[in-house]
Formats: sequence, C-alpha cells, structure tokens
Amino acid sequence: MVRGIFITGTDTGVGKTLVAAGIASAFRERGINVGVMKPIHTGCKTRKGTLIPEDSVKLAKSASVEDSLGLITPYSFREPVAPFVAATENNVVINPERIIKSFKTLCKRHEYMIIEGIGGVLVPITQSFYLADLIKRLKLPALIVTRPGLGTINHTMLTINCLKERKTPLIGIVINYSRKGENTLAERSCSETIESLSGIPVIGTIPYISKGKLTGLNPFLKLADGLFDIRC
Repeated sequence: MVRGIFITGTDTGVGKTLVAAGIASAFRERGINVGVMKPIHTGCKTRKGTLIPEDSVKLAKSASVEDSLGLITPYSFREPVAPFVAATENNVVINPERIIKSFKTLCKRHEYMIIEGIGGVLVPITQSFYLADLIKRLKLPALIVTRPGLGTINHTMLTINCLKERKTPLIGIVINYSRKGENTLAERSCSETIESLSGIPVIGTIPYISKGKLTGLNPFLKLADGLFDIRC
C-alpha cells in the first residue's frame, strides 16, 4: 500500500504549495525518501519556448528529487485558469490514466508521496471529472489547507462535505496564514469552530512567512511528524 497524502485546499492561493513543499522538506531533513507530484499546473511561465510549472519546481527542490518535471506534472498549461478550461483552449483532453501512470511510476521510486492539487476540490479536470475524483482514484487520504478569517468556515465545510461524499479519508486540516494575521474574532475562532462542526482535527497552523523566509522553529517538522509518526 502506498503511503502518502494528497494536499488540497479550499481555494486557489491558500498555500497548498507552501505546505506541500514544507512537509517534503521536513521529510528530507528526517532522511526520508519522499516523492512529490502536482499532476496539473496551469498559469505556467514560458522559458525558451518551454512551459515551466514553477510550483512543481519548488516541490522537487524541497524534496531533493531528480524526477523529471514531465513525470511530476504530466499536464502543464500557460493559461491561469481551471484545467478543463486550459485544456479546451489548447485542444487537449486531459486523461486521468496518464496521471495515474505517472503516480505509480513515482511510487516505485519513493517511500512516501506528497501530491499537491490545483485550486479547490471541485475544479474541473474534464467535463465530468473533478479534482475530488482524482483524489479518490489515487486512494490517498486528503489534507485540507485553508486560510484563517471570515469565510473560511463555509469554504472548509464545503470542501469536507465534497470529499466525504466520495468517501475520501480526511487526515486533517492545516490553517495557513498567507498574509499577516489581524487578530479578528473570525481568525481566533475558526480553528475551534471548524473542528467542532466537522469532527476533523486542525493538525497544524502555519504562521505568516515573510517573503518566503522561515524564522524560528520550523512548523513543518512538527506537522510532518504528526502526519506520519516520524521521529528523530
């Protein structure tokens, strides 16, 4: 059985890449052979005529892997839109089996797999296949990344309910401060409220990391330890 986790979010821009890369880096520090994958990447920049999935580059660097970007990210698109829209724009039909084949190849190379999704769980990959369906096909438990503050209860509960409908195991929730906290009532109460309403534990809170630079204790080490019961 593959050991790993699928990191999804309540929306785009909530910090999925930060959390995925942070956990991968923590695994690397623990000496664990971890593989990474972001099956679909839209909004790619072009360098010398080649699309570069920048989030995937960050993941690969954090995990210190030498797997090809084509294997880590089977589908890359220039347009910063949902995968189905980007694929349609480029006359491409995304084949989930191609993604699953890449996933199985990476599983043979690594002890653990960390998969990062794109957008939220109901982002369309094809006309009738959503990100939530891909999570189910990969048979990995999901970790939900959400932001603190107003609106997060609604977004998080919708995400949880969607995954539960597909009988996807939920390993927990991470609250990520993608910007400086404002100490509002919504921020202070969201963790306890989400746990109370959903029954899903908030297993970590990632503080605001200024300009991508981590200071103080590394919160990802504790998070990785809790997820996979790894000890020094």
